This record gives sequence, structure tokens and C-alpha cells, in this order.
Amino acid sequence: MTRQITRRSFLKNGTGCAMTLSAMLAAGPAINVRGANDRIVIGCIGVGGRGFLDMRVFKGFEDAGIGAVCDVYRPHLDRALEATEGKAKSYGDYRKMLEQKDLDAVSIATPDHWHALTMIHSCQAGKHVHVEKPISLTIREGRKMVEAAKKYNRVVLVGAEFLSAPHFQQAIEIIRRGDIGKITEVHSWNFGNIAPEGMGNPPDTNPPEELDWDMWLGPAPKVPYNPNRCIYDFRWFWDYSGGQLTDWGVHYFGIIHAALDCDAPLSANVYGGKYGVTDNRETPDTIEGVWEYPGGILVTYSYRLCNGHSPNGKEHGIEFNGMNGTLIVNMDGFEILPERKKGSKTEYRMEAQKVAGKTVEEPHLRHFLDCIQTGVQPVCDIERGHRATSAPQIGNLSYHTGQRVLWDREKERVTNVKEANRLLSKEYRKPWKLEV
Repeated sequence: MTRQITRRSFLKNGTGCAMTLSAMLAAGPAINVRGANDRIVIGCIGVGGRGFLDMRVFKGFEDAGIGAVCDVYRPHLDRALEATEGKAKSYGDYRKMLEQKDLDAVSIATPDHWHALTMIHSCQAGKHVHVEKPISLTIREGRKMVEAAKKYNRVVLVGAEFLSAPHFQQAIEIIRRGDIGKITEVHSWNFGNIAPEGMGNPPDTNPPEELDWDMWLGPAPKVPYNPNRCIYDFRWFWDYSGGQLTDWGVHYFGIIHAALDCDAPLSANVYGGKYGVTDNRETPDTIEGVWEYPGGILVTYSYRLCNGHSPNGKEHGIEFNGMNGTLIVNMDGFEILPERKKGSKTEYRMEAQKVAGKTVEEPHLRHFLDCIQTGVQPVCDIERGHRATSAPQIGNLSYHTGQRVLWDREKERVTNVKEANRLLSKEYRKPWKLEV
């Protein structure tokens, strides 16, 4: 038997199947349909780096407008307000913003530890929600977010924008079609070198006057202000994030789940530590993790900050190893490498392929508006976003306990390490409560 894929048929079929994939992923109950000509007014909670980018993308759509901006850091708020030509209202407390009656939707780009509360409160206020990844700090938060979207019947799109990018959709459909054969192993990675200084070791100090530090902390424990805990670098402190594993892992596991047609691992075993970077981060600078998935598939994740070398020349990406070929994909595009079998009666003739990547943010946020107008479930709704966030969070359960953990998908609990289940939730600082 000879199986041959030409570049022309590959690109033609890939594009068509990408549309099929989107339709498949978007299947679900309809949600409050708005007219296609209705203008959607959006409030933005968190308008720093990522939030400012999201706001500018939304602002570029003719059927959308920015009605409010909210941030606890005054320079970010002023910059966002200026970008709206002063047409939006500004807030330092998102709860006040949610009282604004003309807002149809909310875009959330706060630090991770704020995602659950702002999303749930937005749903309670009757707003549709775009929430950046990772959706939650803990698995219990994620489940509560799923419950809120269902209870209040809201469109909720998770900011896993890789799933909306055409070249990622093509790559997913190629794998689902079986073009590179049965997948037995998937590798993902982020490599870089910031050793040894990293982000440095600034001392604790008084917070700047333009920052509401108590509100920034919110449900997290009260601690002295440190410049590295705030703005971008919050990702490297356990009270606010899950480190690089959740920061990039949601992107990777979202693609892996879609390609493999599954959404939860059977087990996870993650090791690592802070081996070479001397800054005041709490999360590891080096990680090696293995997740076992149903059907005999291993998924690995490698992360290091002390050496940027990559055997394939890519500092980040996902590699799907099939019996007939290998597909490597990242934001730059994807490529297929044929597998040359020795001693096999079956000849596989697959041309090496390369497809360039395209912008990932704009189609994803456009998709959010379309879902509000049509009532179709998003390509990465809150349930899929929760599962894509849970997989790396399960890895962190293994890392924190130093043991391989076995996962019960239905009960969302570890079955073999009791200590790990105590990490499924976190106590909130008063007066904040996780209630749906």
C-alpha cells in the first residue's frame, strides 16, 4: 500500500478540515443570540501588557467598542483611557465597572489569581466574558468558573488563541485525520537562558503611590510589596500563578487535547527546581514532566531558563510523533517530517511540508464577537479552557508533592496522593469569597 500526500492536496484538504474542526469544537447549546449588526460594548479589566493588546484588537473591529477600562495601576489605566480617546469610562475597582449598564461583554487580563473572581462576577452581572489563560489558580476555581458560565448562560471564551489560528487548526486536523499515523508521544518545550541573574533580587519596599497594592493582591495573602511580584513577573510566584507550566502549558495542552480528542490525563509526573537562576522567583527554572493519556500516549513538557539550545532550532513548540511522520508546530507555523521505516512492507511516501504561521490574537477575539452574535459555543469555551488549564495544574500537583499523581477525570481528584488534593483549592483572604 502506498500513501502519498502532495502539497496541493495537503493545503486544500487542510483548509477545508480546519473549518470542519472549528464547527466540531464549536458544537454546543446556543446562548442568547444578538443581532449581527448590534454593536458590542466591551469593558476591559486589566489593561497592562496583554490587556492593552486585547483592548486595541477589540477597538479595531467596526462592530465593537470599548466602553470601560479598569486597572489598579494608574499608568496602565491612563494609557488605556488615552487609547480610547477618552470615550471610555475608567475604574480602579472592577465591581464598580460591572455596574455600568451598557456593557455587553468583559475582557479579563488581570494576573492569574484574579481570573476566577472577575469572570464569575462578570457572569453574575450579565456580561459575556473573554478571560485570558490560564483561567484559574486552582482546579476548584476552574470548576466554579464552568458552573458560573452555565448558570448565567454566558458566552465565555478562554484566551487560548492558538486554537483560532489557521495553521494550528490545519495541524490539528492533519493529526486527527491520521496522516502521520497513530500518535504515541508528544513533546512540548520552552527553552531560554536568563541565568544566573534572571529578574534580580530587589528588596521589599513601599508600593508606588499610583498602585493600589491591596486591591492588586485581592484574594491572595497580604505580603509586602516587591517589584518582582507585580506586573509581568507575578507569574513566577505561587500565590499568583502556576509558573511557566501553566503560563504556556494551557496553549500546548489546548492544542494537544484537540488533536488527540481527549481532555484529561491519567497521570502526571513532574520534577524540577530552581537550579541556576539566583533571583527571587519561587517557581522552577527547570522542569521535566510526563503526562500519560488514554490510548497509550505520553505527553512531555520541558522547560529551562539556564540553556537556550534546542535540537530542532525552535525555542518553543509542540512535536507530535506519529508512526508515519512527525509534525512540529509553533506560532511561526508547522512542518511535517516523513518517517522512513526500515524493513516494513508498507511504504509511506509523505512529502515534507512547511506552512507559515499567521496572527493568532485577532482571529480569536473576532471569534468571541461572532459567538456573542450567533450564540454558538466558542472554540475554547470555559469547559475546554478549564481542562487545558487543569492538565498543567495536575503537573504542578506532582511537582509540589514530589510524586507521580493519578488523576480521576470525573471527580477531579488525585487518587493516590492525599496531600495533592489539599492543593486543589486555596483559601481566599477576607473579604473575598469564591461563590457562584
